[in-house]
Amino acid sequence: MDLPCLPPVKEPKKPAQPLPAGACDTHFHLFGPASKFPFSPERSYTPADAPLEALLRLHATLGIARGVVVQANPHGTDCAALLDALKREPGRLRGTAIVENDISDAGLRRMADAGVRALRFHHMPHGKGFRSAGLEAFAAMAPRMADLGLHAQFMMDASALDDALPYLKHWKLPAMIDHMGNVDASKGVQQPGFQLLCRQLTKGRLWVKVSGAYRISKQYPDYEDARPFHEALVKANPDQVVWGSDWPHPRLEKDMPDDGHLLDLFNAWTPDAGLRRKILVENPARLYEFV
Repeated sequence: MDLPCLPPVKEPKKPAQPLPAGACDTHFHLFGPASKFPFSPERSYTPADAPLEALLRLHATLGIARGVVVQANPHGTDCAALLDALKREPGRLRGTAIVENDISDAGLRRMADAGVRALRFHHMPHGKGFRSAGLEAFAAMAPRMADLGLHAQFMMDASALDDALPYLKHWKLPAMIDHMGNVDASKGVQQPGFQLLCRQLTKGRLWVKVSGAYRISKQYPDYEDARPFHEALVKANPDQVVWGSDWPHPRLEKDMPDDGHLLDLFNAWTPDAGLRRKILVENPARLYEFV
């Protein structure tokens, strides 16, 4: 299966409101260049090259000082492109990796020493084209992750969150949920999975990324029905919420968002300057150990 994959907007706009100093994009992907970092034969989609140089240009336009590279499907468990970026920008970047369960202790430690701060797992029972390494893979890796202080990040369908909670019962480190729980915004904030996500966030058991509004909403370009989800998550626990662009927005067949506009929406949906600074600067600095 090779899903469609549009390239990102070539010249994104600057946000109408400047971001606070030290702002962090906690969720983006680096792809290729394929000539140097080949894609996995088992990938479910083939993106255009989205190398570090393009990411740095984007962040300069947006006013972003820090970032977290998140491993994605096209490179499988080969984290060479991610680790190359961390080596080239050690003060600016951190990483979230995907690994095989049989990775050696030494290999995992090298990743942590290089700037990897989390491992990513998938629990998308109703999704297509997602890696199968999910809750069982997390359970197998959890003791070694804990030894190295690596937190867990889940690409997770909030409607299946109750499946995950038993796996997290004894987990002491952060557990991050991508893209507002990958809900269907058209079903409203009262849907049970999202309400469970909010309760767990309020209790401090989970973190969440207020990213991917365009993934939960079909109301391009302003995603009005995603705003109540954003607001509910920030209200539930602003100390454990971060923001991410999800650049270069893989697996989109149409309606590619402009990253500057996504930040304009974030600013409009988070009108309190103190909360914006907390989400963009303070929380990611604490979670990803930026100095």
